[in-house]
This record gives sequence, structure tokens and C-alpha cells, in this order.
Amino acid sequence: MKWNLRMVAAQRDLWRPTEVLAAFQQVGFNPSLSKVAALWSGTPVTVRLDDLDKMCAALNCTVADLLQAEPIVAGQAAPESGQRAVGAEEQPAAGPVRPMPRGRRGAGPRSLPPS
Repeated sequence: MKWNLRMVAAQRDLWRPTEVLAAFQQVGFNPSLSKVAALWSGTPVTVRLDDLDKMCAALNCTVADLLQAEPIVAGQAAPESGQRAVGAEEQPAAGPVRPMPRGRRGAGPRSLPPS
């Protein structure tokens, strides 16, 4: 889930994170400014349910207005209902490849840590 605080705050004519912080403090919710800035930018942030209710009271909105579902990417369709055994062969996906660690830059063995 992604936060949609900026759009909801704009409907209340709040254009800066400091103004949103002041609105939150009026209803008894006292987050840090860095947490409000993270909410403002859409960064995933943990918020308690009772604090979420206070946020909605301050902004006169619903929880659904504050949270925006991330769209499903074409390669991330819903899983199939058929069950498969762990480690069963699957058809390779045409999408992104599993990340692999980078090779070492030096050709020799690793050095030992200092004693």
C-alpha cells in the first residue's frame, strides 16, 4: 500500500508537511515531522490503527482515501489456484530475471581480517 496523504491534504488546503503536522496535533496525534514528511512523500510508514483514525479525523477523510493500492504489474498476476510441490519445475518467466550477486573485482582469494 502507498500513502496518498498529499492529495487528501490538498483537498483540505494543506500544502506543506508542517501544515499537516499542525492539523494532526489539533486532534491529539503528535508524530515527528520526519514521519509526516515520509507520509507526504508516499514512503511506506508504520502507523497504529488508532493513530490512523486520528489522521482521518484531522483530514476529514476515510482510511480508503489515505491509502492507495499499488497497481498489479502484468507479470505479477494473481497466483494460480493449482497447488505445486515445493521445488517443482516451473516455466521460466519472460519478465525480470532473479537477481544474481555481482562477481568479485579482484581475481585472487579474499584477504584475512586483521588479527
